[in-house]
Amino acid sequence: MITITPFRALRPEAQLAKQVASRPYDVLNSREAKVEAQGNPNSFLHITKSEIDLPETVDIHAQQVYEKAKENLDAFISRKVLFRESKPCYYIYRLKMNGRSQTGLVCGSSVADYENDLIKKHEFTRPEKEQDRINHIKTTGAQTGNVFLAYKNVDAIDTLIGKWTSEKNPQYDFVADDDVQHSIWIVNDDQVIEQISRLFKEQVPCSYIADGHHRAASAAKVKQALGKAATANADYFLTTLFPSNQLEIMDYNRVLKDLNGMTEAELLEKVKTNFDVEARDAAYRPEALHQFGMYLNKKWYKLSAKAGSFAQDPISVLDVSILQNNLLDPLLGIKDQRTDKRIDFVGGIRGLAELERRVDSAEMALAFSLYPVSIQQLFDVADSGEVMPPKSTWFEPKLRDGLLTHLID
Repeated sequence: MITITPFRALRPEAQLAKQVASRPYDVLNSREAKVEAQGNPNSFLHITKSEIDLPETVDIHAQQVYEKAKENLDAFISRKVLFRESKPCYYIYRLKMNGRSQTGLVCGSSVADYENDLIKKHEFTRPEKEQDRINHIKTTGAQTGNVFLAYKNVDAIDTLIGKWTSEKNPQYDFVADDDVQHSIWIVNDDQVIEQISRLFKEQVPCSYIADGHHRAASAAKVKQALGKAATANADYFLTTLFPSNQLEIMDYNRVLKDLNGMTEAELLEKVKTNFDVEARDAAYRPEALHQFGMYLNKKWYKLSAKAGSFAQDPISVLDVSILQNNLLDPLLGIKDQRTDKRIDFVGGIRGLAELERRVDSAEMALAFSLYPVSIQQLFDVADSGEVMPPKSTWFEPKLRDGLLTHLID
């Protein structure tokens, strides 16, 4: 069973919450972050993307950048933009987008649970991305990035959290520029805090990283590096736990730069080996697993994987694997989606029009739309000890940075 803990969040004054809240550091490049934070001295991007306050000649991974993040964090505290909670609390974070809401518990999750695979992973991490967050955490003394965890929902937890949100007023409640509503409640009642901790300890056998593999890995490595100098706070890292029955994974689509030397007719003929092909009059969004859309020369096609063309193990049965093993690799020569420069990925939040735009502009030659991975498929892969193929899952909406920060000092 998993261990979670309340914590004393570093958080903004209520009237400043919308100004402080920023998109996650890893969905913006430095230039985009600079534009987004322009004219807003309270944007948390000054801490998570502190290179925006330094000359562009400075390497974004230079120690100077992490020192600037620490300087800016201290300034936010001294200016009373941020303050630290007086006692350890749990926090309830509700996101609402396009009429759909999901409500999670913000807490500290155990580094020991991460190391013992009670917090399950489904992606490989990259050393350079880990090192960036390690340097940021060690220098600032803060975990600023929230790790998005999922767990198999428990009725008693749903009821307890639902009761709190229905009877209490949120501390923060605002609609961000992307029309996502962010609401946060503070759970400061000792009896309810104990109930929450006990329910997770007794009824949640494990959790799953949905988004934030690098943040989780970095927090664990910082704790290891600190050794005996680590405080009790470093035994935990900042997470938000969402019940699986409230989560939705969006599609993660592909665009290709060329047809690997084939003509349009040759590609279509070869695709028919493993797929039933049907021309469509309009943009095609797959309606079920093992269906794909293909956009080529201003035409959409529905591809349906033929029976027997793929295995049934947790990895092979994924649509990203079926597409890779039956089309991208044998026909288009894409051996490794992580490294091949001929392929790019488009999150479902951008819609099918983005696929059409990139092909019609001649930037790309063809595109594929996929049916989203299910939460159960993600759980099955993680439970098997395997990892997802690259760019398999896209979660929306995203948690905002800056609303709740975990200090490890």
